[in-house]
Amino acid sequence: MVELIKKIATGKDATPAQIALAWVLAQKSWIVPIPGTRKIERLEENLGAVDVKLTPEELSDLNDVLSKIEISGERYPVDSEYANRTGK
Repeated sequence: MVELIKKIATGKDATPAQIALAWVLAQKSWIVPIPGTRKIERLEENLGAVDVKLTPEELSDLNDVLSKIEISGERYPVDSEYANRTGK
């Protein structure tokens, strides 16, 4: 995953962080990244993600690699209010 992000970033003269944020921005309109930072340089870098346009092929490649990552563990504690709300 990291190598693919770096490859896309190099081709777009962007940083890997900008590619990751651009991917989130390319999802549904109600999904919004909320990156945290303590340095103005990182804030400026993050803001640059809005100018990064991922092609349909790049999005497909990223989603394909993401789909192959095995997730382990529960997102919410078992029987918690949040788990019950989501049915997971």
